Amino acid sequence: MHEPISRVKAIWFLASIPAAAAVLTSAASAAFAAADTPDATKQKATLGYVDKSTTTGQACASCSFFAATTGGDGTCKLIPGGTVKATGWCKSYAK
Repeated sequence: MHEPISRVKAIWFLASIPAAAAVLTSAASAAFAAADTPDATKQKATLGYVDKSTTTGQACASCSFFAATTGGDGTCKLIPGGTVKATGWCKSYAK
C-alpha cells in the first residue's frame, strides 16, 4: 500500500515542474544552436538574429530568405551552415 503524499512534497513537486521545463527547453535550444557552423554563428550575430521575433508581423517563417525544414524551423539563405527558428527574426528580414 502507498503512503499518502504530504502537502510539502506535493508543493515541492509542483514547483519543480517549471524548472524542469526550462532545463528541457534550454537543452533543446542548445542542441538546435549546436548545429550551426562557427561562421553561421558569427553571421547570426552580425544580422542581429533572435530566436523569437518581437517585431509585429515579421518572423523568419514569412521571410523570403527562409526555407522550412522538417519540424517547421529551417535555414536562411543569408546564414549558410546555420539553422533558424520559424519564429526568429533578424535585421535583414524581407517579406
